[in-house]
Amino acid sequence: MNEQELLGPRAHGASCGTAVLKAVAEDFQVDEVLDIPLAGEGEHLWLWVEKRELNTEEAAKRIARAAGVPLRMISYAGLKDRQALTRQWFSLHLPGKADPNLGAAENENLSILKQVRHLRKLQRGAHAANGFTLRLTQLNADHEALDKRLRQVAAQGIPNYFGLQRFGFEGGNIAHARHFAERKTLPEQRNVRSRVLSAARSYLFNRVLAERVAAGSWNQALLGDLLAFTDSRSFFPAGEQECSDPRLAILDLHPTGPLWGAGKSSASGVAQMLEQKVGQQEGPLVDWLAEAGMTHERRILRLPIGGLTWHYPGPDVLQLEFVLPAGCFATVLVRELVDLLPAGQTDNPCVF
Repeated sequence: MNEQELLGPRAHGASCGTAVLKAVAEDFQVDEVLDIPLAGEGEHLWLWVEKRELNTEEAAKRIARAAGVPLRMISYAGLKDRQALTRQWFSLHLPGKADPNLGAAENENLSILKQVRHLRKLQRGAHAANGFTLRLTQLNADHEALDKRLRQVAAQGIPNYFGLQRFGFEGGNIAHARHFAERKTLPEQRNVRSRVLSAARSYLFNRVLAERVAAGSWNQALLGDLLAFTDSRSFFPAGEQECSDPRLAILDLHPTGPLWGAGKSSASGVAQMLEQKVGQQEGPLVDWLAEAGMTHERRILRLPIGGLTWHYPGPDVLQLEFVLPAGCFATVLVRELVDLLPAGQTDNPCVF
């Protein structure tokens, strides 16, 4: 599957040019934003970890080995990219135990920057947001056009697609999900099961969002939509009054799309018809998600970009800084700006 099939159309027009992202790990920096006051005591040891070219699961395994505890005693809020410089929290459950010596976990790829005790373990999805610093190198684009596009993105937001990372190489996770959906079974391995279920839900959401982008309605409320605030998981129906709510214009309130699972969507009108269209086209995946025990949830269709700033350290380098809610993809923002080339490639790529 190609990019267009997995994500959908851009919202702000054709690419402004080309660039390379992640030529080195420092070109993609992520800092987890965690709004939890730590107690300084308790049976859970929280670690603020910096890692380079190391994914979250590998870092957790390394910490577990150094601490001499089973991997199940390690928790983290979210997964971070391997090819990046990231800082995120981990927690270790150490009931009745002193702080272990974690020196064996550290090397040029992993550093423990802080250790704090707390009363509870770190839960998945507990972080409020992620702060990003991205450097696009080998930039071949007009700066004036890029500046105009970035001002547009800051003012209007972008479609909140799940990024390509969710779907595996060439969409392999979707093919895997279809395989199990057709047989009405689930993978035995827990991590594989989680990956393919998540990929299937994300793909269906992207299908709905792509329809809204193509129709020009991704950033506006339709009668029958279910609306949610940026940082809220609750939603409410859009009537005539809600469709003119001023909070829509300031990117605080957004239409939502379905994360399929058991239970019926309470969307109505045009929004319901669009969701039903995608659901009927992908019936086996929809049924499989419900039978797997996933519950119907909602995700905002429009993504506001917090604190977006940019500058050009060099004529062929663009540096971006911004904050996104947890679970949202920085690469989706980059996609609204430029086409990405593999490191070292200079020819213009095909535009998906």
